[in-house]
Amino acid sequence: MSVLRVGNASGFYGDRFSAMREMLTGGELDVLTGDYLAELTMLILGRDRLKDPGAGYARTFLRQVEECLGLAHERGVRIVANAGGLNPAGLADAVRALAERLGIPVRVAHVEGDDLTAAHPGALAAHAYLGGFGIAACLRAGAEVVVTGRVTDAALVTGPAVAHFGWEPTEYDRLAGAVVAGHLLECGAQATGGNYAFFQDGDVRRPGFPLAELHADGTSVITKHDGTGGFVDVGTVTAQLLYETGGARYAGPDVTARLDTVRLGQEGPDRVRVEGVRGEAPPPTLKVGLNRLGGFRNEVAFVLTGLDIEAKADLVRAQLEPALGKITDVRWDLARTDRPDAPTEETASALLRLVVRDADQQVVGRALSGAAIELALAGYPGFHVLAPPGKGAPYGVFEDVYVPHGAVDHVAVLHDGRRLTVAPPPAQDTVVLAPVPEPPLPRPLPPGPVRRAPLGLVAGARSGDKGGNANVGVWARTDDAWRWLAHELTADRFRELIPEARDLPVTRHQLPNLRALNFVVEGILGEGVAAQARFDPQAKALGEWLRARHLDIPEVLL
Repeated sequence: MSVLRVGNASGFYGDRFSAMREMLTGGELDVLTGDYLAELTMLILGRDRLKDPGAGYARTFLRQVEECLGLAHERGVRIVANAGGLNPAGLADAVRALAERLGIPVRVAHVEGDDLTAAHPGALAAHAYLGGFGIAACLRAGAEVVVTGRVTDAALVTGPAVAHFGWEPTEYDRLAGAVVAGHLLECGAQATGGNYAFFQDGDVRRPGFPLAELHADGTSVITKHDGTGGFVDVGTVTAQLLYETGGARYAGPDVTARLDTVRLGQEGPDRVRVEGVRGEAPPPTLKVGLNRLGGFRNEVAFVLTGLDIEAKADLVRAQLEPALGKITDVRWDLARTDRPDAPTEETASALLRLVVRDADQQVVGRALSGAAIELALAGYPGFHVLAPPGKGAPYGVFEDVYVPHGAVDHVAVLHDGRRLTVAPPPAQDTVVLAPVPEPPLPRPLPPGPVRRAPLGLVAGARSGDKGGNANVGVWARTDDAWRWLAHELTADRFRELIPEARDLPVTRHQLPNLRALNFVVEGILGEGVAAQARFDPQAKALGEWLRARHLDIPEVLL
């Protein structure tokens, strides 16, 4: 069958608004997808729904569709997005009303059944990650726009692929190939040079959004529209492939993709072929993301300038200690951004950050803000803050649990109102997830002179969050660099380089086909991004910090 061209126009709720139009006008497409959901987004939409029961979906998507629906209809491009969030039926109705007002005859369908909030008392939102077969049912029935609630990010691609190629649920290799393509597209411009370690290899001032040319055998080519910014090469694709993953088995509701089988090859300018992907039966359970309100938080950043930075920080802590005694969680962090004999006041200053959390808003609000601001004329010399503390804002906590496939009513609501139940995989067609045995290490480099230098001179990295855990994918650009990296960057060495991880479980996974290592650091993000437990709450820059650390690197690699 023909190649299926699937593009992406959104990697998160708030991504480039014009991307939908750019993708529709930039070149040929069959399907345009958009990923609007993340762990934090579900919490935000849950709070929206508390204020308005009719809310709960990504309103940006509706505004984009208002601008682009006619264009997509004229060009025969189907739109598939998880922008339905907590209310996919409501978004589908809103799209229908919009299409009727614009006079565009568009068939709109949606997928539901992911909402398990009622089964989890105390949760603001509890949603199972569904697969792509509900989307496929909607498309097969003729839908031109399909909106979903919580599906896996890759399902936005596997659904259209299943509908187009007619794959069966047990065609695991083909499904796994589509899952990998979906994972590569899901974060938009991250596959085309955005957030890329070696960003200076191309012009990434305004990277275009990616698309995948999918084939019936599950292979694909990752590319972008001609004339758009950014670039697609084996490095940008490797970086995105490692993003927010764990071991070699990448599990989903439809299939478990073996990341250790993926082979990447540069097919031409801005074209990377993805092949060799093997798939296995999915696990017997579905992941459910639970979001709940954890309490209230407040923060203040004190600016410490010039001499005696440590003593000034000690004084602030001592002065505020009486006001903080009743607060459940108090965290101080001193960032020594100051330099000696600095040419500007800013570079002569350090930041002392205080973050507090408690179930009582009054305790973290007025009690803290009053005590902190009262120090304005009674504190350390040069006292000032970046911004005054507020009244205390609610924060969220994320955790994941697992339920059997049968605990979820996965339903495709077709454009004509018919409801089709998507059957879960039979028990005999599921396999409990287990680690893959570690492959043998490559042959080490021969001994030779070394030089102290940053890891980033010979390796790229990309990091991200999964609940309270972080992953850091590190890859080498050459075979020799891989031979060194695989032996040098052990889990213990990772802990040495990243002191925050010193007392945390760190698991290292090898992916030799990608010349890559993937590290999972458990608990480094506390209770998840919404809890904002650390300076970089989503671990977005953890990989760049690792690349900046110095090691003894063989001179032959430098």
